[in-house]
Amino acid sequence: MAPSAKSPAVEVEVAGHPVRLSSPDKIVFPGPGYTKRDVFEYYLAVGDGIMRALDRRPTTLQRFPDGIEGEAFFQKRIPTRGVPPWIETATIAFPSGRKADELCPADLAHVAWAAQMGTIVFHPWPVRGDAVDHPDELRIDLDPQPGTGFGDVVATAGVVREVLADLGWTGYPKTSGGRGVHVYVRIAPGHPFVDVRRAAIALAREVERRSPDRITTAWWKEERGERVFIDYNQMARDRTIACAYSLRANARATVSTPVTWDELTEVEPDDFDLRTVPARFAAVGDPHATIDDVAHDLAPLLEWSDRDAAAGLGDLPYPPDHPKMPGEPPRVQPSKMNRANWENTE
Repeated sequence: MAPSAKSPAVEVEVAGHPVRLSSPDKIVFPGPGYTKRDVFEYYLAVGDGIMRALDRRPTTLQRFPDGIEGEAFFQKRIPTRGVPPWIETATIAFPSGRKADELCPADLAHVAWAAQMGTIVFHPWPVRGDAVDHPDELRIDLDPQPGTGFGDVVATAGVVREVLADLGWTGYPKTSGGRGVHVYVRIAPGHPFVDVRRAAIALAREVERRSPDRITTAWWKEERGERVFIDYNQMARDRTIACAYSLRANARATVSTPVTWDELTEVEPDDFDLRTVPARFAAVGDPHATIDDVAHDLAPLLEWSDRDAAAGLGDLPYPPDHPKMPGEPPRVQPSKMNRANWENTE
């Protein structure tokens, strides 16, 4: 069979900027047959929602130029050529100390341009472009482990909600686009990543205490068992999560979708995909619409962290690509501990 003719490019005005969409009929999601135009139009349809998630946040782009079954890569540096003059960037520093200029969306045209470049998943940092070392978003990542399912994650999210209520805080849940759940909390900026990660650990430990048979903060997989893992390291520098309204690169083209707390107990992850979410957004709006109304003071969680440290619960391991951090325990699996690689071994 002869290959089909290449579809001509079109130009679309988005947020006052012309955005060129090349090869609009290229298949991106082969299963349902979704095209590059479908992806582009999806992001325009949920524009207010995804801009609430991305607004002026340095953003890593997960690109699939040949569709989700082709080669993929994470783009942390904006291209040096072919970039419209209106594209805005922010300079971020990696744990290694190296720096990069990342896309920093100032309007929906930035999202549309990224979609034209084959971006499927948007991974923003929890900071704004004018304060790249001070997170303003606390992200609680609930990750199911083998033997657990979405229902277990939803139950864990309920415990997170209880702890946040005790703090007087408001959390905003969303599906991950897979079997996980994310809960976001806006925090007052000013604290460095190390402190925000310390606060995330303190919160995770309090959630774990309330249901230790179902929830764990254990970094090492061999210690987690059939429990939901609270991934505190999502608040480490250069760790990102697919944002609200981002597509996910899977066969169904699912979406990381904001929901209300009441909805969370009723939905399934596959309810939300490229076709269903725009209609939902048009009908009910964005459950995260008020997320920017309050920025909570991190002090109570830092007090919990100090309390835990006084009780002998210090830092937990960082991701493997981070430099060794002060006070961090050895990065070695407990099953491999010995006197040479583990302090205080009896």
